[in-house]
Amino acid sequence: MTRVPLLPRYGEAALSDLLPSVLGALGVAGESDVLGLPPARQYCVLLIDALGWRLLQAHPAQAPFLSSLTGRAITAGVPTTTAVSLASLGTGLPPGRHGIVGYTSRTPGDTALFNALRWEPQLDPEAYQPHPSLFQRAARAGVETTVVGEGKFRESGLTRAAMRGPFRVANTFGQRIAAAADAVAGAGSGLVYVYDGDLDYTGHQHGCSSAAWRHQLAMTDRFVEELYDQLPSGTALVVTGDHGMVDVDPERRVDVDDVPALRDGVALVAGEARFRHVYTTDASAAEDVAAAWRGVLGERASVLTRGAAVEAGWFGAVEGRVLERLGDVVVSVDGDCAVERRSVFPVEGKLRGLHGALTEDELLVPLLVGEA
Repeated sequence: MTRVPLLPRYGEAALSDLLPSVLGALGVAGESDVLGLPPARQYCVLLIDALGWRLLQAHPAQAPFLSSLTGRAITAGVPTTTAVSLASLGTGLPPGRHGIVGYTSRTPGDTALFNALRWEPQLDPEAYQPHPSLFQRAARAGVETTVVGEGKFRESGLTRAAMRGPFRVANTFGQRIAAAADAVAGAGSGLVYVYDGDLDYTGHQHGCSSAAWRHQLAMTDRFVEELYDQLPSGTALVVTGDHGMVDVDPERRVDVDDVPALRDGVALVAGEARFRHVYTTDASAAEDVAAAWRGVLGERASVLTRGAAVEAGWFGAVEGRVLERLGDVVVSVDGDCAVERRSVFPVEGKLRGLHGALTEDELLVPLLVGEA
């Protein structure tokens, strides 16, 4: 029997609700503060890549400042991966509407893979994701905004698709603190968004149960505290994550190339090791392919056809242009397992920490608030 995974709380308590809630709290017409943020003159929103709620709860000693903030869990979207979450944050929309549906997915009108992080092939970002960003919506309402991130992201396809707005380059902790504090101080009433990815990188390389990860969390906690200390009075610091993370041992991984049943009727495998989009050779083969994947993975995964996943609300409301981007079969790996295809995704086999599925460890992210 297929498990019933945890579901995103789109429109109630999801990452896609965060920036609309900020604009609602700032009094922007047409925006609603569904998250109940505290009133403030300015908001500084910090997203720490791979800061899962359960990971934070399990490591209070390494994160005393973060643990001291007022907080609760909200959900990311599906799949629980950076490209999807940043698009949901930046547009205020669920994946089924913004259309960035995974780390990799099928290129529209083609049988090739589209990588949303590297933005390869070079699709037009504004056409691929046509909705305005929250930063554009804020600007139209007269609210000044700033996106603070590494220089390599400034003109990336994902930034142009999801984070359209004024951008300040900041490549180190110190530069991010200075840039954010300066932007907030100069905004009067506004929104500053800051991204940090070091915790995610460390978790992928060493695992989120490693000493390296714990040390990185401690450094990240100190960074957040210093950022908070530099914000002017009247500013609310809001900290969140884009997904959590789990460690999966090599011997618990399944390689699609090693199991013929996982390839029968399959034209393309996309997504990532904890969440797969499976595109079939023929739409009529979806049920058979889903049954075959269930037979191999058993209780370790939730395997749904595209229609069933859409009906279950995995991706929120789904626009017609987005449907073909979703797998004919979608697979959320719920157990201690990962589904690799090393011939196509060789790097995945080298990663210790993974994410993408609809487990509490991966789907729940923190909503932490501190008032300067």
